[in-house]
Amino acid sequence: MYRILRIASIFLMSVSATALAGQQDSANGGQSHSMSHAPKATLAVGAALDENGRLWIARVENQRLLVSWSDDDGTNFSTPVIVTPEPEAISADGESRPKIAVARDGAVLLTWVQSLPQKYAGNVRFARSTDSGKTFSAPITLNDDGRITSHRFDSMAIDGDGRVVIAWLDARDRDAAKEKGDKFRGSSIYTVKSLDNGKSFGPNHRFHEHTCECCRITLAWTKDGPVALWRNIFGTNTRDFAIANLDEGGVRRATHDKWQVDACPHNGGSLAADRWGKLHLAWFTNGTARQGLFYKNIDGDWESQPMPIGNPAAQANHASVVLKDKIVILSWREFDGQSYSAQLMYSVNGGVSWSEPTRLMSSAGATDYPLPLINGEKVLVVWNTAKEGLRIVPIERITAGRSSL
Repeated sequence: MYRILRIASIFLMSVSATALAGQQDSANGGQSHSMSHAPKATLAVGAALDENGRLWIARVENQRLLVSWSDDDGTNFSTPVIVTPEPEAISADGESRPKIAVARDGAVLLTWVQSLPQKYAGNVRFARSTDSGKTFSAPITLNDDGRITSHRFDSMAIDGDGRVVIAWLDARDRDAAKEKGDKFRGSSIYTVKSLDNGKSFGPNHRFHEHTCECCRITLAWTKDGPVALWRNIFGTNTRDFAIANLDEGGVRRATHDKWQVDACPHNGGSLAADRWGKLHLAWFTNGTARQGLFYKNIDGDWESQPMPIGNPAAQANHASVVLKDKIVILSWREFDGQSYSAQLMYSVNGGVSWSEPTRLMSSAGATDYPLPLINGEKVLVVWNTAKEGLRIVPIERITAGRSSL
């Protein structure tokens, strides 16, 4: 297994920030587009490491979705490629961000949410590149109901060999119920699937009803297929997490926090799966059973006890979990009253024991949530900030020998 040795850098790589900050003019050709209203801040970025260690970034600038890549951990980036030829109001803040994934054949897949003028309304959009990110297909809308309603908080998972699953929170069932005079709690999960790396998709499929409306869904590809984690509505208004295999069905309650709230907390979870099938979860709750940020893992019918993450007094929140074999990485954000910080801790034995938390970097302005990335060669943490720009921290590690797995 691999062992993380030390943090290679805890400071802003200035070239990483300026490399992307200077891409805006070249990306839109120096042209200005008149907008009916000023767009929201778009700090939320999508990030991925492909199998060759190339870092891919999807970000929104001037209502355009841009994709860039770096082969040196963010010191230099390629000239950004425009994915959306026409300006779109793209959701890129808080619980919503563009998603990017790279298949083994080099196909680059993207999803995002196009915000519509109507309150809470949006469309789930998709585009892909089959020439290593040089060009992208014309964007398509994945939700097929034709309603102007909420189709948002999407997530994408791929098996790397052609299978793609995209899931999102959808309000079509709620709207239909209201039209009939019926009550409907929350939203529904809808999915689409592709067997050819997004060249074509099947019809929309309703997977589950009565989910939290604005807590992002998260997906992970397991040895048994795609698995989803989402904040579900149990009973009248208990908003704890549920988990299910999207191929096999069968919803399982994943947390028992007893968070009863008649509102959406805007606080989704994070999910990763190792090659043996163990699931690793991170989530936030304010339930009567526990409060704060937590991690646990699930292996078949066995579940570990929830482990607290971070400093509750510093509002530890919005954790992400990623893994490779037995290495598990957790990152999250904290706020000390003056500045935000990106925090990290790791396990080298599949989540059995953990390092002490490490403060990677801080920023006094608005920030995205830190995104950990891992592949067979490297670990990176990506953090977009309003004040310093895009910050990328490499975490050094070496092969310390193979354990019997």
